[in-house]
Amino acid sequence: MAEGREVQWIEVTEGQVGQRIDNFLRTRLKGAPKALIYRIVRKGEVRVNKKRVKVDYRLALNDLVRVPPLRLAPEEAVREVSDNLRNLLAGSVLVEGPGWLVINKPSGLAVHGGSGVKIGLIEALRQVREDLDFLELVHRLDRDTSGCLLLAKSRPALLSLNEALKGRKMDKQYLALVAGRWPARRDYVSARLDRFEAGNGERRVRVDPAGKVSRTRFGVRETFANATLIEAEPVTGRTHQIRVHSAHAGHPLLGDDKYGTRSGEALAGRLGLNRLFLHAAALTFPEPDSGRPVHVKAPLGEELSAVLERARKQS
Repeated sequence: MAEGREVQWIEVTEGQVGQRIDNFLRTRLKGAPKALIYRIVRKGEVRVNKKRVKVDYRLALNDLVRVPPLRLAPEEAVREVSDNLRNLLAGSVLVEGPGWLVINKPSGLAVHGGSGVKIGLIEALRQVREDLDFLELVHRLDRDTSGCLLLAKSRPALLSLNEALKGRKMDKQYLALVAGRWPARRDYVSARLDRFEAGNGERRVRVDPAGKVSRTRFGVRETFANATLIEAEPVTGRTHQIRVHSAHAGHPLLGDDKYGTRSGEALAGRLGLNRLFLHAAALTFPEPDSGRPVHVKAPLGEELSAVLERARKQS
């Protein structure tokens, strides 16, 4: 990992206007964890126009930013991306526009580091795409979910895409394999969701009348002997929404170690499924500059396709 060994003076360009100083530094100081960045800003080692700033300071055009040299202890550093992960991510870009890109996120990779995760997709991709001065997640996927993940390559694109997300002008379609036969007449689930901390500090979600309004549209794609391949479209964007709504409907996702059942675990074993069967299969969003709709599809991976073939043979 490259470490700064001398002070850098960086002038803010149009594409960086409005970006928070901490996010700006995370891009410039590749490998530096968030806690360290916060520390050097609070101590005044980072200056903007020779003045101290707070971590939530937003950059203005032609601001001159002082970035101090860093020498990271091994336990502080974000892990350097491995060659295997570098090659995997480089080959996972589905489509790329002037201010955005969509990647086919691999299952098992967290979207960002933290809580014991030394490197996530965003940290790794910033190392892989050294040509980009700006790279931020527009939305997130669970660690074990694969498929379409949208990222912004400029702050104006990020703001535009965030507005589209909040205004529900972004459509996400998922494929999931659930236990049992999903009834064709059940085309949506509406149940309030509440986040809570499990006994081991793990973050979970449950149906709770006091929770946030949450709704998911569902459709049956294919029915098997003891399972159903469903399409799921979250109308709202709550944490673990599809997983919890499916379990609430009596059909938990196969391979779900948080909300699944023992019988579902046994079925997953018989099908040779070793991960969560949840895949972000398609994404539609307005292109930031033109507003034209962009449609992106992520093909189902070989592992999940093989599970479906086994399910067909066992039906």
